[in-house]
Amino acid sequence: MSSIERGRGFGSVLVRLLGIIMALIGLALTIGGGQLIMLGGSAYYLIVGLLMIVSGGLLALLRPFGAWLYVAIFIGTVVWALWEVGLNGWALVPRVVAPLVLLIAVVCSFPVLKREDGGGRLMLGGLAAVVVFGLISGVVVAQANKARVLSPVPGASNGGVGDPAILKVGADWPAWGGSDSAQRYSPLKQINRDNVKGLQRAWTFRTGDLPDERWGAETTPLKIGDTLYMCSARNRLFAIDAATGKQKWTYDPKVADDQIPYTAACRGVTYYAAPNVDAAQPCATRIIEGTLDGRLVAVDARTGLPCAGFGTNGSVSIKHGMGDPYPGMVSITSAPVIVRGVVVTGHQVLDGQKRWNASGVIQGFDAVTGELRFAWDMMRPDITTLPPEGETYTPGTPNMWTTATADEALGLVFLPMGNSSADYYSGLRRPAENEYSTSLVALDVTTGKPRWHFQTVRKDVWDYDLGSQATLVDMPINGAMVPAVILPSKQGDLYILDRRTGQPLHKVEERRVPQGGVEPSQRSPTQPFSLFHTLRKADLTERDMWGMSPIDQMVCRIQFRQAAYDGYFTPPTADRYWIQYPGYNGGSDWGGVAVDPARGVIVANYNDMPNHNRLVPRAEAERLGWFARDDPRYIEREKVAANRGGSLSKSKAEGAGDPQMGVPYAIDVNAGWRVKFTGLLCKQPPYGGMRVIDLKSGRTLWDRPFGTARKNGPFGIPSMLPLEIGTPNNGGSAVTAGGLIFIAAATDDLIRAIDIETGKTVWSDVLPAGGQANPMIYEQNGRQYLVIMAGGHHFMETPRGDYVVAYALPENR
Repeated sequence: MSSIERGRGFGSVLVRLLGIIMALIGLALTIGGGQLIMLGGSAYYLIVGLLMIVSGGLLALLRPFGAWLYVAIFIGTVVWALWEVGLNGWALVPRVVAPLVLLIAVVCSFPVLKREDGGGRLMLGGLAAVVVFGLISGVVVAQANKARVLSPVPGASNGGVGDPAILKVGADWPAWGGSDSAQRYSPLKQINRDNVKGLQRAWTFRTGDLPDERWGAETTPLKIGDTLYMCSARNRLFAIDAATGKQKWTYDPKVADDQIPYTAACRGVTYYAAPNVDAAQPCATRIIEGTLDGRLVAVDARTGLPCAGFGTNGSVSIKHGMGDPYPGMVSITSAPVIVRGVVVTGHQVLDGQKRWNASGVIQGFDAVTGELRFAWDMMRPDITTLPPEGETYTPGTPNMWTTATADEALGLVFLPMGNSSADYYSGLRRPAENEYSTSLVALDVTTGKPRWHFQTVRKDVWDYDLGSQATLVDMPINGAMVPAVILPSKQGDLYILDRRTGQPLHKVEERRVPQGGVEPSQRSPTQPFSLFHTLRKADLTERDMWGMSPIDQMVCRIQFRQAAYDGYFTPPTADRYWIQYPGYNGGSDWGGVAVDPARGVIVANYNDMPNHNRLVPRAEAERLGWFARDDPRYIEREKVAANRGGSLSKSKAEGAGDPQMGVPYAIDVNAGWRVKFTGLLCKQPPYGGMRVIDLKSGRTLWDRPFGTARKNGPFGIPSMLPLEIGTPNNGGSAVTAGGLIFIAAATDDLIRAIDIETGKTVWSDVLPAGGQANPMIYEQNGRQYLVIMAGGHHFMETPRGDYVVAYALPENR
């Protein structure tokens, strides 16, 4: 046998194998396509599946017509794809990329199938077609990655809006949101669009705090004078030299790991200078933080030593009056705020555990002594501080887990409220809970009572709790400056309210929403829609389904057709899955928005993902072993898992099998709606974006996908592609007078600078871990710095770390 004949023999084996693979793919498409048609979906998959079985069978028999048939299938697929989605680069990927790979293999088979009659020319022609198609696809994808600039961004001389802050940003960054108005804006402009490419690392500090599981350090440091103040994932406090990154002192409040809720997170600390106190006295200036085990801790800002006059040895427990909640059920993850000498704090009540979990009571403590000044229990307005002996604050009430905003002039603290315990079932909620849930509450710190409240969702069963810190501005309206508050929401709506009264300054419209679900009598017939602006996209359709290939896209289409989905506010169901879009990560989540007051614009990064949810009947949940964390059955199983070196809650996403004990249903949330086999998301990209909005009109000035695909890919394998796919993101931005937006937040582990006028990324750097935190800006010794915490996040699947990274321009500039 000649070498040529042996080569042809091996080629024939490969072609036969290709045919078998194509026939199997066709079989999968045929079975799924038939199911999809029965559900009222696209007929493409069944038709192509049957044709691919024929094509693959003929190729396995080395019949040239099998290859010709697949060429026809591919041409038809391209025509169908363009008809369905047009020149949408990301939407074309699952429709044509995998078929294109098969086409290349089929074209390469022609020399074996047709050794004569121009087989070589046909092969070259096919390859040329592949190259041309690839170039066209590249252009389409490049177009999809561009920022859509709809209107020019106003210049800094636009007049803008006012900043009502008492603590203002300048050389310092004195509050978690920059100033106490939470605009996240710095007037510094040493780093600008012309020189930002020269930005380089100035120093790196490591906290040494690396939780083995449920990591999520989300810290934004403060900068006061020549010192940065910050907390680590498990509440260790640090003072760092602002110029060098060297540690000045540290204090460890000794938070045990069993106190960690879903995530070990400390978003920030609070600075307080006691009035009328000699600056040389201990704790004349102090750092106050909330801890994961439910304490307020105060230390001397100069030495890090506990403030002996604050509570007991420098700490007070917020759990008094809560009935001794189980570890991890009550935790403080966000920085408290101080108004008129009162430290106001809410707390996280561990979601999804049980209807009658710990109370969501809001408390205010004296910033010097730690004495309880007020308690607001919405169900017991008669309680002003601690409940009577033998009683507790009302269990199960809505809580405030995120960051409040202080208005010193009005004596108000603005509380973005969450839901009652058991987020996805409302039948047992009481009138006061229905009134204040998912509302912005303006609490008067002198009385501890609400002055007004504004509700964004009626009887919320979608976990649309208000996660974003509200932002304060003074807006010019009808020739006068009106004190306003910007309220972002998880469902994407942005509300502009008069912060004196809570009345909308832009129209809010009640619209009819879908009805039904497991509690039809509980569903509100209407919901409030902001006419100022929404980050929310159009309702999903079957065509929006995505995947790595036509097969997993088909699976997502089938799931879409099987699920209950009537658009925004589809009620929860138990007999089948229902689609929630946007999902509980937003819209806008805890990172909030930034405001450039000079240009008069809002900068908002947002998530754009659905959740695939199902209410699970109680008996089924118990069979699955879904119990609350304080349930003896859970505790026993956790002990067994720990003895085996594991944990039931290790890296568990919120809502994924949460028991909701005390109501008829548990909840199972597929956050982001992933295909189980590949791990890719069912909705087509982008999954996150960034937008600049005119504050006076609510118009979008530009919008772009935010986050590259470099750390994303099928089966959890990073693709390292620099394409702006638009990823999920957690964390917010900071804006400067230099015309730059600084932000990390995305799952690509990058910190970047974005031109505020064009939306283009003008600088980026790879962080040593995930950057799920808000950056901050300051100046020290005439040098401007950008600082970001790179701690990663287990739920976002970014690498864990303990890094605080500072950037600056070279000193010789």
